[in-house]
Amino acid sequence: MPPERVVFVGAVTLDTIALVDHMPGPDERHIAEDLVRAGGGPAATAAVAAARLGLADVHFVGAVGDDEDGDRAVASLAEEGVGVSGVVRVPSRPTGASVVLVDRSRGTRAICTRRVPEPVLPARSPAVELVRTASWVHVDHLGWPAVSGFPAGPGSEGTDHRPRLSVDAGNPIPGYHPRGVALDVPTDASLTARYGTADLETALARAVGDGADCVVATRGARGSVALTADGRRASAPGLPVDLVSTLGAGDVFHGALLTAVVRGEPLVRCLEYANAVAALSCRGLDGRSHIPTHRETTAFLSAAVSAARP
Repeated sequence: MPPERVVFVGAVTLDTIALVDHMPGPDERHIAEDLVRAGGGPAATAAVAAARLGLADVHFVGAVGDDEDGDRAVASLAEEGVGVSGVVRVPSRPTGASVVLVDRSRGTRAICTRRVPEPVLPARSPAVELVRTASWVHVDHLGWPAVSGFPAGPGSEGTDHRPRLSVDAGNPIPGYHPRGVALDVPTDASLTARYGTADLETALARAVGDGADCVVATRGARGSVALTADGRRASAPGLPVDLVSTLGAGDVFHGALLTAVVRGEPLVRCLEYANAVAALSCRGLDGRSHIPTHRETTAFLSAAVSAARP
């Protein structure tokens, strides 16, 4: 039986990240402790996480400029085993890019971003075929408009097929509604803001009531919590690591969560797995270089369970 196809739709960028001991002031010249250039973007980084964790049929759909940054951004995905036939070149636009300063002393960061070309699904394009034939489609805030109205296509035995939809709802998405979304994954802050309440449990229930099959709220270092349409609730704590930067950790969480869901893991195990992968990714300055493998993740989780025993 062929592996399930998982397609990630949204932003891809090429980022320059500097580690500093404090945020520079006006006109201050500052020596960075480290400086790296790496691929980024919410959906693209989630795709890299899924591929590195062992999913076999992972693809990215998005847009880059017809420039050197675009070449490097696409190459960084292909090198990780992510399919890039759904990437569209936009000649009149530069590839998305960011400059990020990570303040080691406070664990905070400042990000200056060049606008990212929006994903497009041209008729009869490889991108359309990838989305149409996927078992799961994961979108970020830029991928949602391209995919939310995507029509069902022919499936097995002539039946209509519509991919299950996973949404990174941590960033504002104009017009977003979780109706028909299989996996709604906001931050706790964005979820409570969506429903105008400070109570997370109320917001989780509202999201399920609005049609999400499963809603997972991420809580940073405090872990994650989930509620399903059939009333199952699960939570998992965050896991400590030697932190360098949290850049991209949320994106990595989405890729790891969907990987565990595709593999059919129990809900609480999905949360534990995603928490572990996201935590381990924080060992690196950029969002991708320290994403662990599946074997590293399971070993880390086993050690964490052993350490928690009395």
